[in-house]
Amino acid sequence: MNTVLEELGKIGIVPVIKIDDVEKAVPLARALAAGGIPCTEITFRTAQGEEAIRRISKAVREGELPEVLAGAGTVLTCDQVDRAVDAGAKFIVSPGFNPKVVAYCIKKGIPVTPGCSTPSDMEQALEFGLDVVKFFPAEQAGGLDYIKAVSAPYPSLKFMPTGGINAGNIAKYLAFEKVLACGGSWMASSDLINAGEFEKITALSREAVLNMLGFRLAHIGVNSGAEEAAVKKFASLFGFPVKDSGGSVIAGAKGHIAIGTNNITRAVAYLERNGVTSNGVALNQNDGVYLKEEILGLKVRLV
Repeated sequence: MNTVLEELGKIGIVPVIKIDDVEKAVPLARALAAGGIPCTEITFRTAQGEEAIRRISKAVREGELPEVLAGAGTVLTCDQVDRAVDAGAKFIVSPGFNPKVVAYCIKKGIPVTPGCSTPSDMEQALEFGLDVVKFFPAEQAGGLDYIKAVSAPYPSLKFMPTGGINAGNIAKYLAFEKVLACGGSWMASSDLINAGEFEKITALSREAVLNMLGFRLAHIGVNSGAEEAAVKKFASLFGFPVKDSGGSVIAGAKGHIAIGTNNITRAVAYLERNGVTSNGVALNQNDGVYLKEEILGLKVRLV
């Protein structure tokens, strides 16, 4: 699989963005990254899409932004492919399967995920050597049940469902191993972008990431002079509630020091983006990995 698509799989969520004002592009990318989503699919639905990609890509090159993967969406023609690539797009997404556009992207060496909603579309994608397709419109075309049914004859194919994905169903989609990532716009709607509500976008992005990862903590009790710092560390990384039980400071519910997650690989990638490394990615989702960093001498294991 292409390394850009692999990275999108580790991120898990691809915000689908319609830009009306290019001045909002860089602040938007910064807000998404701050919320744990360092990527964006800027659509060509508006005339500002191309320039938005260019500004984000320039900000990344110049260090104004962290490493944010900016791609182009709603790409319908070869001319738009050229414009998107020239602007700095790292990947191309289209709503349907246009053989001419797909062939052109392959020739230019840029990863493309064309929209597919039927077995015939998927077989065309395989014929072109693709291993990831956009499933669009996801909810309207049959949702996760349809993906599970249609993916059986195509074991090498992975899907990026887009259309009707939201905070309430994204974890369900991402729990299926054939789903590489999900596209959605609820964390950065046009209304929020146009109003400049970037703090809200960051909050919704973080909520989406934590929902996707599903961090679960049984119990952490810390008895030391630095318990406040320890609890803040756990709460900051994993989004756990905090309560003071009197004798101990507790973050979470009951149990021992093991943090469950919906996906080991995505969780490790998320933590590494936050400066926390592990002893290696698990070979499968049944294995656990330990974080290299101990918190007040406490080992932390992802399971």
